[in-house]
Amino acid sequence: MASEGDSKPKTDSFAALRYKDFRSYLGMRFFFTFAYQMQAVVIGFYIYHVTGSVFALGLVGLCEAIPAVCIALYGGYVADKSEKRKMLLTISGLVLFASVVMFTVTMKNVAPYLHKGWIIPIIYVMIFLNGLARAFYGPATFTIYAHSIPKEIYPNGSTWSSSSWQIASILGPAAGGLIYGFYGITATFSVILCFLLLSIILIYRLRPYPPVFIPKENVWDSLKEGIDFVFKSKMLIWAMSLDLFSVFFGGAVALLPVFAKDILKVGSEGLGIMRATSSLGAVLTMLAMARFSPMGKPWRNLLIAVTGFGLSIICFGLSRSFYLSLIFLFTEGAFDSVSVIIRGTIMQLLTPDHMRGRVSAVNSMFIGSSNEIGAFESGTAAKLLGTVPSVVFGGTVTLLIVTITFLKTQKLIPLSLGQIQTPEAAETE
Repeated sequence: MASEGDSKPKTDSFAALRYKDFRSYLGMRFFFTFAYQMQAVVIGFYIYHVTGSVFALGLVGLCEAIPAVCIALYGGYVADKSEKRKMLLTISGLVLFASVVMFTVTMKNVAPYLHKGWIIPIIYVMIFLNGLARAFYGPATFTIYAHSIPKEIYPNGSTWSSSSWQIASILGPAAGGLIYGFYGITATFSVILCFLLLSIILIYRLRPYPPVFIPKENVWDSLKEGIDFVFKSKMLIWAMSLDLFSVFFGGAVALLPVFAKDILKVGSEGLGIMRATSSLGAVLTMLAMARFSPMGKPWRNLLIAVTGFGLSIICFGLSRSFYLSLIFLFTEGAFDSVSVIIRGTIMQLLTPDHMRGRVSAVNSMFIGSSNEIGAFESGTAAKLLGTVPSVVFGGTVTLLIVTITFLKTQKLIPLSLGQIQTPEAAETE
C-alpha cells in the first residue's frame, strides 16, 4: 500500500485524493462509467426504437446479467490470485472490442448492407461479452481500491469513489441522450470509444498489484471460502439481500425509454435528462454526506434510505408530468446514494485482504447484476401488467422487503461505525 500522504490528518476531506494510485483508479472508473452509461442509454433507446418492444429492453439486461452472475465467483477467484493491472487491461480491451462492433453495425452506411434481422442479435451478443467482462472487472477494481489507500480513510475514499461514479452517471446518460438526439448513434458511439480509451490509458498509470492470495486448495474450495464468509456475516448478507431485491423489483431505469417516448413524450433528449437527474440527486446528496456522514447509525440509515427509494419509485410511476417525474427521479437517486455509501463502507471494513476478490464476486452476484436482472423483470412485468402498474408494483414490493429486513435485523439498528469494524461486532453468526 502506498505510503504517501500518511502525514495528512485523517479528518482531511481530500485524504484519499492524496494517493496517486487512488487518483488513477478514480479517473479510470469515471471514464469507464461515463462510456458505459452512455452506451446503456444509446442501446436501450435504439433497440426500443427499432423493435418497439418493452420485452426487448428487458432482454438487454438479461443478456448482460447471465454471464455476470454465472461466472462472477470465478471472476473473484481469478482477481484474488492475479495481477490486477494486467487483468484490468484485458477486461477493458474486451469491452472496447464489443463497443467497436456495436459502433460498426449501427452505422448508417453499414447497417443497410447487413441483414435486417442480424443487427439486434449482434448487439445482444456484444452485451453478453460486456457481461463476461463485468464478472472480472468488479472484483479487480474492488481490490485495487482497497490497496490504493489506508484502511482508516476507507469512508473518505468510498465517498469520492461513489461521487465519481455518480457524476459519470449524470454526464454519461445526458451526453448519450443529447448527442444521440442531435447527431445520431454513430457520433454517440465515437464519444463512447474515446472515453473507453481514456480509461485504458489511466489503467497503464496504475502500479502492478500482485496477488495476496496463493490458492492452496482447489478452485471450488477457494470459492466456498468466500461464500461462507459472506453468509456467516449477518450484516453483509442482509445488506446484499436488501439491495438485490429492492433493485430487482424497484428499478425503473430499464423502462425509462418507454416513459420518455410513449408516456411523457420527451424523446431521446428527455431520456438523457431523466437518466441524469437521478444521478444528480445522488451526487448532491453525497456532497452533503461529506459534511453529514450517514455512518453514525449505518444500519438504521440504510433502512430509511431504501424506504425512501421505494416511495420515490411509486411516485415516479404514477406521475404524468415530466417535471414532477424529474423530482421523483432526483429523490430516488438521493436515497440510493446513501445506501451505496453505507454498503460500500461496510463491505470494505469487514472483508479480509486475501478474500476481497471473492467477496466482491459474491457482492456482484447480489448487487452488481441486480440492475440487469431487474431490467429483465421490469420488461417482463411491463409486458404482462403494463408499464405504469409494473413500476408501482415494484416500488410496493421494495417497501415490503424493507419491512421484512427491519424485522429480521433489529439488533443491527443501534450499531455505530466503530462497532461494525470487526466481524464480531457485525453480528457474525
